Amino acid sequence: MNTAVIGAGLVTLGAALGIGWIGSAAMNGISRQPEAASKIQTAMLIAAALIEGVALFGAVICFLAN
Repeated sequence: MNTAVIGAGLVTLGAALGIGWIGSAAMNGISRQPEAASKIQTAMLIAAALIEGVALFGAVICFLAN
């Protein structure tokens, strides 16, 4: 099996776990303070976008390194 495929799979798994934890924490925060929902949602989306960016770079590096 190709090491780039394993690396890309690990990057994807890490990104999925990170975004899942962010979503869970955001829902907990919104349920505790509904008046802060817009600020929490904005921060959650920015963090998720940054994680996706890192995951994309990781996957590209895995495929280029092979």
